[in-house]
Amino acid sequence: MKIQYLPHTADIRMKIWGSSLEELFHAGAMGMGNILRDGFCDNQVSFDRRSKIEITASDQTCLLIDFLSEVLSISYAEKSIFCKVDFIALTPSKLIAEIYGRQILGIDEEIKAVTYHEADVHRDNNGQWETVVIFDI
Repeated sequence: MKIQYLPHTADIRMKIWGSSLEELFHAGAMGMGNILRDGFCDNQVSFDRRSKIEITASDQTCLLIDFLSEVLSISYAEKSIFCKVDFIALTPSKLIAEIYGRQILGIDEEIKAVTYHEADVHRDNNGQWETVVIFDI
């Protein structure tokens, strides 16, 4: 799993990789958590929040963006950042997962939305899953 933040005007652009779809989705959740609070997910080993997510989408790209949007929504509702994902089921069009996080007192960067712009979940030449995710801030 790998996360790289790329330059983008007025938004945050993040490229993520994973050896599986599970790793890719997990990298997306961790990367987003680290945007909300700088480095937060890099240091978390215990969690006090848990939530279950079920999503159906037309393809794996929409599924990832919808997943991250749902995690973001739950983060704001519960005043928590979610860093860990346990997948109960994951196909290119359906996801059932439990997310684990920790309550926080504040965030460093507000994310307004996870966008579909530039998102394209696919395998690279080395067989790794990858995509770019742009967050509207």
